[in-house]
Amino acid sequence: MRVCRSISKLSQSPTALTIGNFDGVHRGHQAMLARLKQRARELGLRACVLTFEPHPLELFSPQTAPTRLTSLREKLELLAAQGVECVQVSRFNRAYASRSPQEFIEQVLLAGLGMRWLLIGDDFRFGARRAGNFALLQEASGRYGFGLEAMSTVEQEGVRVSSSAVRAALAAGRLDAAEALLGRPYSISGRVVHGDKLGRQIGYPTANVQLRHNRPPLSGIFAVRTLDGAGHTRYGAASLGLRPTVDNSGRAKLEVHLFDFAGELYGRHLRVDFLYKIRDEEKFPNLVALHARIALDCEIAKEFLAAKERA
Repeated sequence: MRVCRSISKLSQSPTALTIGNFDGVHRGHQAMLARLKQRARELGLRACVLTFEPHPLELFSPQTAPTRLTSLREKLELLAAQGVECVQVSRFNRAYASRSPQEFIEQVLLAGLGMRWLLIGDDFRFGARRAGNFALLQEASGRYGFGLEAMSTVEQEGVRVSSSAVRAALAAGRLDAAEALLGRPYSISGRVVHGDKLGRQIGYPTANVQLRHNRPPLSGIFAVRTLDGAGHTRYGAASLGLRPTVDNSGRAKLEVHLFDFAGELYGRHLRVDFLYKIRDEEKFPNLVALHARIALDCEIAKEFLAAKERA
């Protein structure tokens, strides 16, 4: 998959295009991408996605912007897995946001991306002050000769599939509901970095996975599955959160204790799939109490994983 970060010249290869933040690349996004690829094949075009970095709300309202489900790297990996041919990552700043809807269509979509067919969600708005809508795109499609289609909302068991619905499920610890909306277990990936080695001192060494954002959409203690860059799958228990017993930094950390593993993972890229929530974070009076609770958490995780394997 080709990733472009700037539009510097006229596109030499016409595209079938869809636009959005695609945070989480959930089942709704997947349905859009399937339709995009289908029409791209039928029309002999490249299947292309236009997305933005950062999320527009992170620019205009950083205090109330939604928690990200995926980092940019994770999002690109998920888009590649869906078979997208190219992704245009446009830096979203105030200059970009100030374009009128007409300028956005002419300069970005047509001249910059060579758009010949466009697929949008039913709630898509664009341009300065979000003034652009489907009616404006319909008028432009007749004038400039590009195809246009709006996709209806996708539902999963009666629930509208959206990034907001995934966030709500994760925040509530309903990992099964999140998995149904995503079509896969929710995961976080990052490089394994050095930590304070406390886990090793109390008998439960952990892989400390670097978080790209300080506000993950879930917290607590979990049974997890990991996948490293060499393709090795392992299982364990993970803590994601503020570690209230031993840390007052206010920064979230992801620590994974892998079962039956004694090697080193420093520097490797690790994906952590969250399979089951054991409990919320808790502040313990001392390390002895913490150690005892970690032992119980690991047993619960092992029981869940064994039952899942038998099922």
